[in-house]
Amino acid sequence: MDSKLTGRTPESALAELRWRLEAGLVRARLNKSQLADQAGLSRGTVQGAFKAGARVPSVFTVAALARVLKLPAAELQELRRDAAGGVSGDGPGRPIEQWEPHALEVHPAGPAPGGSGSVEQRVLPGYVRREHDRLLAEAVREAGQGGSRMVVLVGESSTGKTRACWEAVQPLAEKGWRLWHPFDPTRAEAALEELHEVGPRTVVWLNEAQHYFGDRLVGERVAAAVHALLIEPERAPVLVLGTLWPKYFKQYTALPDTEGEEDPHSRVRELLAGRTESVPEAFDAAALAAASVLAAGGDGLLADALTRARADGRLGQDLAGGPALLERYRNGSPAARALLEVAMDARRLGVGLHLPQAFLTDAAPDYFHDSDWDQLTEDWAEKAYAELAEHVHGKQAPLRRITPRPQRRPPGPSALTGVPTPRPRVPVFRLADYLEQHGTTSRRHRCPPASFWDAAHTHINQPDDLYSLAQAAENRYRLQWAHHLYQRASDHGSREAWVPLADMADDREEAEILYQRAADHGNIHAVVRLASMREQKGDQEGAETFYQRAAADGSTLALSRWAVMRERAGDREGAEAIAQRAAEDGNPAALIRLAEIRERAGDREGAEAIAHPAALVRLAEIRERAGDREGAEAIAQRAAANGDILAFVDLVEMRERAGDREGAEAIAQRAAEDGTNLALLRLAVMREEAGDWEGADAIAQRTAADDDDNNLTLLRLAVMRERAGDREGAEAIAQRAAEDGNPAPLLRLAGMRERAGDWEGAEAIAHLAVDDGDTFTLLRLAGMREEAGYPERAETIALRAADLSGASHPFLSGLLKRRWPYGLDPDGTPTGPWSAVTEVVPQVSSSPQPAP
Repeated sequence: MDSKLTGRTPESALAELRWRLEAGLVRARLNKSQLADQAGLSRGTVQGAFKAGARVPSVFTVAALARVLKLPAAELQELRRDAAGGVSGDGPGRPIEQWEPHALEVHPAGPAPGGSGSVEQRVLPGYVRREHDRLLAEAVREAGQGGSRMVVLVGESSTGKTRACWEAVQPLAEKGWRLWHPFDPTRAEAALEELHEVGPRTVVWLNEAQHYFGDRLVGERVAAAVHALLIEPERAPVLVLGTLWPKYFKQYTALPDTEGEEDPHSRVRELLAGRTESVPEAFDAAALAAASVLAAGGDGLLADALTRARADGRLGQDLAGGPALLERYRNGSPAARALLEVAMDARRLGVGLHLPQAFLTDAAPDYFHDSDWDQLTEDWAEKAYAELAEHVHGKQAPLRRITPRPQRRPPGPSALTGVPTPRPRVPVFRLADYLEQHGTTSRRHRCPPASFWDAAHTHINQPDDLYSLAQAAENRYRLQWAHHLYQRASDHGSREAWVPLADMADDREEAEILYQRAADHGNIHAVVRLASMREQKGDQEGAETFYQRAAADGSTLALSRWAVMRERAGDREGAEAIAQRAAEDGNPAALIRLAEIRERAGDREGAEAIAHPAALVRLAEIRERAGDREGAEAIAQRAAANGDILAFVDLVEMRERAGDREGAEAIAQRAAEDGTNLALLRLAVMREEAGDWEGADAIAQRTAADDDDNNLTLLRLAVMRERAGDREGAEAIAQRAAEDGNPAPLLRLAGMRERAGDWEGAEAIAHLAVDDGDTFTLLRLAGMREEAGYPERAETIALRAADLSGASHPFLSGLLKRRWPYGLDPDGTPTGPWSAVTEVVPQVSSSPQPAP
């Protein structure tokens, strides 16, 4: 009967129901434990039926209690319906839309928005459907049409089983279905207590089903209760979804070996029969292609995971295990963190995948804080390796011991010079890919400490690894360690190490031997170096021979220098032909140099005869500085006619300086119509520097109308914000431009703050550029400090840039050499005098050897 007709509220109906049950219990002279046993219910279920504040008991609970207490079942069920607000299919669980996927044990795959540590707020990557999803969808469709179904996905950890179940039930959420996840006080106990109360249109969520079916005491009873739920028509439709690891599936479905042997999982085996589906460990080619489409569409989590997992297809494991690996690193013991940071540094500096245990252990000491180091026990390393070997989701460990596959080589001579040293059979470890990638970004500002370099020199013996480490040391201006590592790389067969060893050599004769050895093995750079040495000695014939040899092997630098030699020898036709070859290969430097030589020699006609646009631009600059504005503009016009962007910029500057503003704007606009705003950018900057803010702003506004993200507009807006005092806004705009590959706004802001005496503000801007992968702004700031007469401040910035591998930049390299000719120690202090003496080991053969 409708509660509106009876006049009962849900509260009054529930109170009356419980009063009747209590009266029946008294008349039956039973306690609640006895009632539970006779009704076949759990004690908790019976307690809940009587307890004030508990939820409305289910249809099945009321029926069982009415039977034992000999109460009128129909009247009690009417009271129960009124108490439940007229819903006859009530039971455990809540509407699907009220669930959050991580609360159902879907593994987090990325950080929470805004850096929150909340698991529930973490985003999920886009979903890629595979074959098992099709079968799941069929079971969901049948359940939605009224049939009870059960599917258990069987697969290894973190292969996407739970996420697949979550995606599958979404159509049922739209139909008002409930979802019940039994887990309290234990999963098995919760399932056993309330499975009989599950009503129609409910998803029973048995994630990690071994916790239900594998319980030694009640697992079989849970399986029987699930089976009863599936076959009772009055409880349909229900959908039971579970996940299971293969080892448990094998255990539960195995038959007894002999007749009469105990069969502990017979009910589970019967339940699972025909109701399981396998989930593969790896994404196949089609699934990876679908993931790539989502990544290209802006899914950052998938894009990030694909950088590591595309090769082996273990995308699910990477997505699930990555955050857990990061937590293990951040919350690990000091010893575990030290070993991981050694491994991160080794990988980011070019060491191969297989990291020797002796290297990791010996490199770790300087990674400890003093207080942590003082508290270490003798077995600290053993404990740390054991800690790091423990798996997280997806069978991943932060640092795991591996057995490299044996390398198979065809038979042949084994004693040739340059053959890499075979890997010794020593314990080696591999860093988890996710942590490797994290270390690449999070530790990129740090130069490894002294213990790292010492351990690398002692324990690393692969020539490629040693050469990469030596380059990393040199790029960070740790010259002494670079020399030692190049030497060790050479000793272990690295031919590439001979050239940098020669570059560092104090003895010229020793350097020439090394260059010659490298040249004999086909190193073009060594051939160019030998040519330069011959030229410095006055051996023009020998130098030209080496330049010809390098040019034949494709060196445009050799072509450029050879062309200049021919020019100076009076062979203009030959010089220009050689320089033209270099320009065709993408290096017009020789033609520019020839034009300069002829111009300075007074041969204006000969200089103009070199028609390459880059050479013409250089001529225009030379003539304007000489006061010949008319001649300069004529040359620039020729270059611009050939489409040279820099020529447009030169013309704009010339017209602007001459006071022809309309002409300057016309040329800049023409360049913009040809696809570049560089000339407009320069024009706006010139007008701003001249104090014409309105003129500069007019140009910016004109370009903004065509492109909201125009670099010129961004630069102008950043400067305007800075001058208005909105520093945060200026930095945000400048950083946006830098992310699009344009460091000019950041450099401009840094310069403005530098000139205003705000050195800290200038450095803050420069470090924003560094965070976006641009070290040039930092280097330029160091140069500005030096030019302004503040060498100490320039040194400070130079040291930071060196730690970022900035010493490879010619500007910084020159600054560092002037200040610290012997390099830096790992901690950044200047290295004392040392001699780069190289032990030149005699070769087995003077002829070039085949590559290993």
